[in-house]
Amino acid sequence: MQTVAVIGLGLMGAAIAGRLKAAGFAPLGFDVDPAKRAAYAAGTSVVSLTQAVQQCEVLVLAVFDTAQVEAVTEGEGGIARAARAAGKQVSVICTSTCDPDRIAALAARCAGVDFIELPVSGTSAQVARGEAVGLSAGEPDAVQKVDAVIAAICPKRHYLGACGNGGRAKLAVNLVLGLNRAAIAEGLAFAEQAGLGVEKFFGVLRESAAYSAVMDTKGKLMVAGKFDAPQSRVDQSLKDFKLMLDYGARKGQRLPFAATYVDMLDDCVTHGEAQWDNAAIIQAIRRRRQE
Repeated sequence: MQTVAVIGLGLMGAAIAGRLKAAGFAPLGFDVDPAKRAAYAAGTSVVSLTQAVQQCEVLVLAVFDTAQVEAVTEGEGGIARAARAAGKQVSVICTSTCDPDRIAALAARCAGVDFIELPVSGTSAQVARGEAVGLSAGEPDAVQKVDAVIAAICPKRHYLGACGNGGRAKLAVNLVLGLNRAAIAEGLAFAEQAGLGVEKFFGVLRESAAYSAVMDTKGKLMVAGKFDAPQSRVDQSLKDFKLMLDYGARKGQRLPFAATYVDMLDDCVTHGEAQWDNAAIIQAIRRRRQE
């Protein structure tokens, strides 16, 4: 049994740690936030990355963005330096949504680290239930070496080749997913303003040709108006969509719907909803009603 640490103990990290524990691992946990370390329930928390590297063969990253992945992996006190100091090779599984080109470059230059991408398609609740889809990428031997860990996190998974391809696929998936959320929100807001009972109409919508699985997660929250117990937050979606726009611009592809979605998410942040579940996109649409 490989020894594993989860780096980043937010919504996704906690769900990943729970999956690992259920599979028979006893994952160490690390977060820069002492409160998150204290609340860690799936195993034992440690106070430094160095400790995690010394005690573990596999480290799963569940941090916020590309810059944090780079800092944790190769920065001062980071995983690569700790691995070299300990004279060992470790596997790093990155589940964060990141800039694909920067991640490919990071994987190529990190001595002492077998870097594997595993961006996850699904909310933290879906991860906890084993319903999320893993998008793995990296050197085939390195990926195979940690297959038991990947399988514990995501029983459903796809191998996409070289590092960078996992992130590229994740951005494309999140683009479709986010716009799907927006379409549901706009349809519900339209029906609501047209005088239809939203809860009853939602039942019709779920049985119609417009059905998507997003209705079963985010649509229900929109109807209930419950956004304060997030499975995936507004600010996380905004980060991902800004990354899509930037990456699309570099590749020569404009994303007009994504640009509109970013405007809606910015509106949510402006109104103090950054930490709400991203189903709160419906609030931004409602605020565009004419008096």
